[in-house]
Amino acid sequence: MTTMTRYERTKNFIVDKLDRELPANLYYHGVHHVLDVLAAAEMLGEKEKISEKEMELVKVAVLFHDSGFLVSATNHEQRGCDLARKNLPGFNYSDKEIESICGMIIATSYPQKPKNHLEEIICDADLDYLGRDDFFTTGNNLLKEMNTNGSVQTEADWNKLQETFLNSHRYFTDTANRLRNKKKQEHLEKIRQMNRGIKN
Repeated sequence: MTTMTRYERTKNFIVDKLDRELPANLYYHGVHHVLDVLAAAEMLGEKEKISEKEMELVKVAVLFHDSGFLVSATNHEQRGCDLARKNLPGFNYSDKEIESICGMIIATSYPQKPKNHLEEIICDADLDYLGRDDFFTTGNNLLKEMNTNGSVQTEADWNKLQETFLNSHRYFTDTANRLRNKKKQEHLEKIRQMNRGIKN
């Protein structure tokens, strides 16, 4: 029987914890989002030709990047970093590796300000859906989540928020720009039309 790698053990631990302990009203920031970002990060990391070691650290950062929601939505990136610092030594991650992982988690805070290539990859993976076909479906989950915490009241407010957000957002990696930018611009145009009251 093969023994699990430290990454596999880490993944099992945090996914199970998120699954059991995250609030039920996280229609966007649930385990499904973490796994979606994980798939996007693997795709981007591969195309950006990062090393296996770097890929492992990116994936661990993804697994913890929204774990702060276990404590509170406020400042959840810093809380996620705290959880990583508390738990990762038990899975044999070094202080240096944990600092790199924390840097990536913090980089996903909005507005995104990545300081290196790995941070750029996680930032692009976190918002990969902006340039995908499931943009509106995923966005509706976020709207539902924001409705429950009272931060967005109406669909009109939501569309204005979306337009501002898409307008200010940029992808950092060549891969994300190549694969996601065109579709993202199409989504932005549709939302602009909705905001102008144009019915298609």
